[in-house]
Amino acid sequence: MTSIREVPLAAEQAGAPSASEIAALIAEAPEPRPTLPRTFGAMMAREFRVLRRNAIATFTRAVMQPLLFVFVFAYVFPKIGGGFALGGAGAAASAGARAAGGSVNFATILVPGLMASMLLMQGIIAVTFPLVMEFSWQRTIEDRALAPVPIRVLAIQKIVAGAVQSFVGAVIVFPIVLFVHAAGQAPHVSVTNWALFAVILVFASLLTSALGLLLGTIMDPRKMQMLFAVILLPATMLGCVYYPWSALHHIRWLQIAVLVNPMVYMSEGLRAVLTPSLGHMPMWGVLLALIGGTVVFGYLGARTFTKRVLN
Repeated sequence: MTSIREVPLAAEQAGAPSASEIAALIAEAPEPRPTLPRTFGAMMAREFRVLRRNAIATFTRAVMQPLLFVFVFAYVFPKIGGGFALGGAGAAASAGARAAGGSVNFATILVPGLMASMLLMQGIIAVTFPLVMEFSWQRTIEDRALAPVPIRVLAIQKIVAGAVQSFVGAVIVFPIVLFVHAAGQAPHVSVTNWALFAVILVFASLLTSALGLLLGTIMDPRKMQMLFAVILLPATMLGCVYYPWSALHHIRWLQIAVLVNPMVYMSEGLRAVLTPSLGHMPMWGVLLALIGGTVVFGYLGARTFTKRVLN
């Protein structure tokens, strides 16, 4: 039988480093000096590495919804004679469209709303579902909670990572609506203010991912199917995706009630910079809701996230 003292000798003969050599390597190793930016960058790099490994599934999720919406409303409906138009003889004509005296095809109306829908969907899904897994059966959140930064920084990192996915999902809408449509149904959109366009996209992305962080920390994992039925579906149907907010003036109570929906401000803000000829909400109201909503949801999400991690 080989004695315990013969094990290091056998390891040295096999070419493995001895205990003294390992101790010397540890002693000579540079002392780690983690900083907040470096740690934050490492956590972001981990998020994007995981995202890259699931790139096909993520891309499919981001493309399928806008592709199906545009295919049905901008290609199939006009082909079968059921196209929509806003303005002219349309019953739901907005004040801006009536003043212009022209007819606006549905693809033009759909672009800002579809971008807002993708912002909300991607922002919530990219943050909420991973959080549910990390807090329940995977328990991988514990590893990142040991990082040498406050737990609130980890919450902010989750928001930023989700906002990037939300932003990319909204940008994907552009090539889809430009190429998928029936003849004569191309959307008429143009960015009238690039700086304002960027501000709206950035804060809308941050708002949706902050909302996703809040939902991911307060929802029961066993009731996640309620997320679509109670939150995402009503937010989309009443988020001015398929019609301008000004077109709801015939139903005044509904026009006021939908103001609690964050998607309304995303749709109207994008509509103001992409299709300014259509009636839209005042820009000060849009910016106030997007920036204020980002701060409020970010604070609440970081607070509930910290409590959940500590518990």
